[in-house]
Amino acid sequence: MYQLCPSILSADFNRLGEQIKILEQEGVKILHIDVMDGDFVPSISFGMPVIKSIRKESNMFFDVHLMVTEPERYIRDFVECGADSITVHAEACEDLERTISLIRAAGVKVGVSIKPATPVNDISHLLDEVDMVLIMTVQPGFGGQKYLEECTEKIQELRKLIDEEGLDTEIQVDGGINGETLRTVMEAGANLIVAGSYAFQENLAESIRDIQNKMEEISRTIS
Repeated sequence: MYQLCPSILSADFNRLGEQIKILEQEGVKILHIDVMDGDFVPSISFGMPVIKSIRKESNMFFDVHLMVTEPERYIRDFVECGADSITVHAEACEDLERTISLIRAAGVKVGVSIKPATPVNDISHLLDEVDMVLIMTVQPGFGGQKYLEECTEKIQELRKLIDEEGLDTEIQVDGGINGETLRTVMEAGANLIVAGSYAFQENLAESIRDIQNKMEEISRTIS
């Protein structure tokens, strides 16, 4: 199933609660939450207090993407504050298999992410152990970047591996999504689409409806 996953990194934090309500009213099921530590990536975003606060007001699926060094240190904390899934970077974990096991044991869904330069082969042996693979299609850490075309082949490679193994593992993409690249990533095999600045435009409800309509149109041509 194709799903839009708006990233609150691009939200207006002065109106965050209001904007989350708009997303829910427009039928959005998954909220993408980027946590950055200023170490694994240069930027610092937000952490547990923000997630705990919005969790009280929202029933959406909280898709928490940890762009942090040694994320295993924080798994329990993020689960307790409301994460429904936790995605960690393969490059940030000393023992990725152990980290995956810790997330699974915490009772939430498991995602693993790779940077644009990291080959799919680095995590291909773990596809049956995770619920989702997130392919970063820009360098992680900043919003508003241009989609890296070389990532299209990685999405295709990952989709082929998942299909060949008969797995239900989902493919998420994050970075540089707009009206043109939306079709590119969906046709390549991604089904969970993270959108930041593309989604959080001046008229949020209108932009969400527009993206959802485009996704539906594209999905019909793929199937």
